[in-house]
Amino acid sequence: MDPILISETDRIFVLTGAGVSAESGLPTFRASDGLWEGHRIEDVCTPEALARNPALVWEFYSMRRAAAKEAQPNPAHLALAALERRMGDRFFLCTQNVDDLHERAGSQRLLHMHGELAKSRCEENCGRPPVPDFAVYRTLNEVPRCVCGALLRPHIVFFGEVPLGLDLIQEKIGNSTIMLVVGTSGSVYPAANFVHWAHIAGARTIYIGPERPLNAAAFTTIVEGAAGQVLPELLTSS
Repeated sequence: MDPILISETDRIFVLTGAGVSAESGLPTFRASDGLWEGHRIEDVCTPEALARNPALVWEFYSMRRAAAKEAQPNPAHLALAALERRMGDRFFLCTQNVDDLHERAGSQRLLHMHGELAKSRCEENCGRPPVPDFAVYRTLNEVPRCVCGALLRPHIVFFGEVPLGLDLIQEKIGNSTIMLVVGTSGSVYPAANFVHWAHIAGARTIYIGPERPLNAAAFTTIVEGAAGQVLPELLTSS
């Protein structure tokens, strides 16, 4: 496929999903047996799980932190960072991933709609902002407390919680002329609706991933393939 034509006036909104991180060796939560790295999602990624067994939740996310620390950005991350350097403020990246691989590749104009592994926040939502936290905790006793006294929790949007930055996301999509969706199945909402918002805004909609997404009919262009192989060619400047 020829490179994506991006003019000097185009504004691009990029949405990335678990498929991009998977190419760096980080597993997705969609498994055929319904387990996520050996755990039921209901046991490690819901508000109820945190209230019921915070030790297990922290054990799980400490394990994910350790895995993310060992992973490296792949060519897809690097290609998107290079595109941002070309486009500047006309570029915006929204990721469903909680790792920091986009940042480590050089991306700066981005939003983690599902939170960030390398941060913690107050379990009681006392209003204090999330704090950087790269620690891998072996026991619940090692987990720090907020200054208000409550236990810290991973800065992750659990299933059943509202994603972060939806107002900003809607604004950026509304101003975009191109939407590029990379490595996401189209099965997780509200992210699966973003392409429909982009259609309303009149944007071109392009999908890149190893398999057709569930919302394939909403895209004007679909390119099947590994993002790390396809993106560098599609985003080559003309």
